[in-house]
Amino acid sequence: MGDPSRDDVRSRLLSWYGANRRDLPWRRSRDPYRILVAEYLLQRTRIASGTPYYERFLERFPTVRDLAAAPFDDVLTVWEGLGFYGRARNLHVAAQAVVERHHGMIPQSYHDLMALPGIGPYTAGAVASIAFGIPVPAVDGNVIRVIARLFRIRENVTSGAVRRRITEIAGKLVSPEQPGAFNQALMELGATVCTPSAPACIRCPLERLCLARAAGEERTLPISSRPRSPRAVSVVFALVTDNRRVLVVRRPRGQLLGGLWALPGGERSGRSETADLKSSIRTQAGIEVRVGPRWSRVNRTFSHRKWSGSIYRCSPLGRPKGTESVRWILREEALRLPLVPFHREAIQALAGLESFGSADNIQISQ
Repeated sequence: MGDPSRDDVRSRLLSWYGANRRDLPWRRSRDPYRILVAEYLLQRTRIASGTPYYERFLERFPTVRDLAAAPFDDVLTVWEGLGFYGRARNLHVAAQAVVERHHGMIPQSYHDLMALPGIGPYTAGAVASIAFGIPVPAVDGNVIRVIARLFRIRENVTSGAVRRRITEIAGKLVSPEQPGAFNQALMELGATVCTPSAPACIRCPLERLCLARAAGEERTLPISSRPRSPRAVSVVFALVTDNRRVLVVRRPRGQLLGGLWALPGGERSGRSETADLKSSIRTQAGIEVRVGPRWSRVNRTFSHRKWSGSIYRCSPLGRPKGTESVRWILREEALRLPLVPFHREAIQALAGLESFGSADNIQISQ
C-alpha cells in the first residue's frame, strides 16, 4: 500500500470537516486579531475550559490597539486561572509590535507573522492560512498524530528531524484553495476522531488511506518520548496581614506563575518551614515577620512541578515598604490584582471568616 494520495486526503478531509466541524466562536470570524488571540490562548488548553476565557478576553480587549494599550496587569487579570502565563505576556508584546511596526494591522505575510514576539511556526501558519488564505501548514500536536498514523511514521516524533519531515508532509497536503479549512480539518480530526489513546477509526474519513490502520498500528503510533512526571517540590507561603492589609509580591518573570502577584514565599531550600519562610519574606519584601499558625495546606500540580506545603498566618514586625514588586495594601485592593489563584482563595477565605469574627486561630484545610 503506497502513500496516501494528496488529492484523496484533501477531498475526503474537507468534505468531512464541512459536515462535522464544531461551531466554535473563533471559527465564526475571519478577523485576524480574533484568530491570533484564539491561537495564543488555546495552546495546551482544552476547548471547553478555554472558550470562556476567549470570550472574556475579547470583551475586555476587542481590538489589537486596545490590547496593546492596556497595562499588563489588566491582561493578566483576564488571563488569571488559565495557566501558562508566558503566553499572556507574549500576546501582549505581539500586540504592541503590531501597533508599532504594522500600524495596528495584523501582518498578512507568514514571515512577518513569524517575526512577531512569541510567535512560532504553528501560530504563524494558523493565522496566515485561516485569516489570509496563505497555503502554509499549521502543525500542532493533533496534526503530528494524524500524519504520523496516516503515513505510518515509525520514528520518534519528538525528534527534530521527524518533526521537520512531518511539517514537510503537511505543507504538501495543504489545499491551495482552502488552506485555512484544511489546516483546521486536520486539527479537528486529531482532536475529535484520531485521538491519542482510542482513535475512532470507523468514523474517520481517512480510514481507507491510513497506513497505520492498515498495519494494525493505529494505537501504537505515534512514537514519542514518555513525558516526564511533574517534580515534587516543597513550598511555603505567608499570609502576612495586619489591620485589613495584606502583603503581596510580584513573582519574577521566567519562574512558575511569573508576573502574577502572590503571597510571599515559594519553593523551599531544605531548612525548617519557619526558617525558609522568614528568609523568603526578608529577601522578597525586606521585613521580618512573626510566624503564626498554619492557615492552609498547598497541593497544586503544574505541567512540570508538583507543589506541596503550607500557607502560614504571619504578622509584620515593621511596616513593609511598597515597591514595583512589593505591595502592602487593603485586601480588597489585592483582590483586584492578577493573583496566583490559590493565593486569592486564601485571602478571600480570610476576609470571609473575619466577617463573622476573629480568624486569628482558625486553620483552613485544603
